[in-house]
Amino acid sequence: MQFHKDRPLVIQNDFCILLETRHPSFEEVRAGLSRFADLVKSPENIHTYRMTSLSLWNAAAAGITVGEILSFLEMWSKFGIPSAVKSDIRRFVERYGLVRMERTGEDLLLISDDLSVIKEMVMYKSLRSYGLCQVDERTLRFSPQYRGLLKQELIKLGFPVDDQAGYSRGEELPIRLRDGGEESPFSLRAYQRAAVDSFYREGGTLGGSGVLVLPCGAGKTVIGIAAMGKLNCATLILTSNSTSVRQWKREILDKTDVTEDMVGEYTGTQKEVRPITIATYQILTYRKSKDEPFAHMDLFNKRDWGLIVYDEVHLLPAPVFRVTADIQATRRLGLTATLIREDGMEQDVFSLVGPKRYEMPWKDLESQGWIASVECVELRVPMPEREMEAYRSSSPREQMRAASMNPAKLDVVCRLIEQHKGEQILIIGQYLEQLHDLGSRTGIPVITGSMPNEKREELYNAFRKSAIQELIVSKVANFAVDLPDATVAIQVSGSYGSRQEEAQRLGRILRPKAGNNKAFFYTVISEDTREQEFALNRQLFLIEQGYRYRMEEGKSAKEEAAP
Repeated sequence: MQFHKDRPLVIQNDFCILLETRHPSFEEVRAGLSRFADLVKSPENIHTYRMTSLSLWNAAAAGITVGEILSFLEMWSKFGIPSAVKSDIRRFVERYGLVRMERTGEDLLLISDDLSVIKEMVMYKSLRSYGLCQVDERTLRFSPQYRGLLKQELIKLGFPVDDQAGYSRGEELPIRLRDGGEESPFSLRAYQRAAVDSFYREGGTLGGSGVLVLPCGAGKTVIGIAAMGKLNCATLILTSNSTSVRQWKREILDKTDVTEDMVGEYTGTQKEVRPITIATYQILTYRKSKDEPFAHMDLFNKRDWGLIVYDEVHLLPAPVFRVTADIQATRRLGLTATLIREDGMEQDVFSLVGPKRYEMPWKDLESQGWIASVECVELRVPMPEREMEAYRSSSPREQMRAASMNPAKLDVVCRLIEQHKGEQILIIGQYLEQLHDLGSRTGIPVITGSMPNEKREELYNAFRKSAIQELIVSKVANFAVDLPDATVAIQVSGSYGSRQEEAQRLGRILRPKAGNNKAFFYTVISEDTREQEFALNRQLFLIEQGYRYRMEEGKSAKEEAAP
């Protein structure tokens, strides 16, 4: 086997790929790898990626070919590609589209040009309950009611279905995008148009379902609205919280000719079902007790929706997946900054909402000036001796809380606030007691989930208008809160090793900035604790996107001033 010592990749038999971080072409190779492999470990000198069936199927759905993947790996590998790995890459990528779904009259068909596939599918006991009937050697027929469930079952068996069965038109609703005029000019950016086109696919059966992956601040709401403008139909938008509901409504009224009476909010406080209806995942999954039915899940049937938009699709709750399985004839658009799900249900997103149709790397948008350049800093703070003794004798769960609540963090946060005086600062945390302590010490307003929506909006608006320059927020602000002028985020505690939360929190400061277009993301960590271990996992997704974390010793303002 020929050895190329000047190349940065080592491809292992277990589908893992090692990447040297100090190689001159590291950034180029990292960007290429992330199209079809997932980062799983990121120590300083060597990053470990892993290809999976799902990462390769998403690559195939996005149009990346076997040849492109193999050529890329051959170009950068020290030892070439093990023959077994090469064979498996080809097998997985070619599996996408090996089985396709088409419609004939009232029935749906599963079709494969590989006759052995049909024979194999007929043998599976788990598929017999869907009433599959063999039409000929390359075709199986089944009832449309099983469209979603069958796709879920087939992907478990290693057959990601290319669904070309088409969609119902839905209720007609003309939606025209405004040009904005001189006072408020508006037009889609090139990447936003490309994202919409990759979903729409000229209105044919090859489009109409799938997920668009773009950074926070890249205008995912605008992309959703542009998709609505392409389809001109009644639309149900599902999103993460009431604040996001109002943001969607504002953007729709601002960027289209739709009138206010055509847009309804469906939340805990009001239940409006209109041609465009915006609802929260929380209201859909509400029920009085775990034994009772979901009170509002019939919203999916209250109009003839032509499009359903799943905002923050990585948060889609399991009960909504179950309903989504039943509405596969409706066009479905997923929007997210990351396909990562902490519950491991990425395959269900692929099967029921659709595969990844488009992804825009974060660093590409940064280089074009569409999002801010962010400096990521991890500040490691020692725990006071008494707290450290209590930490060592605690259970693992108690240890994480103790490390997160380290009282020495407060001095460091105060130093950072002073350091960035005059800038728009968000302080974000997991534990309410810690946030209220910070609020008491600094006089900064604290927003939590228990605060009424009206009061939250009042504080958010004051922050947007620079009437206040600092806000302390709980995880209620992780998602879909538009605070475009925030330039500094200070994370004092988080949800264990949640990569999606890290990405969303950094996303709060990604909107482009005046001047040098730069922002700062600080994570305050208790040194030599479990929190430090979890921080490494939290950072994985952003490292995969090209961000680097600088490690520093956390110091208080008093320590900084000491000679």
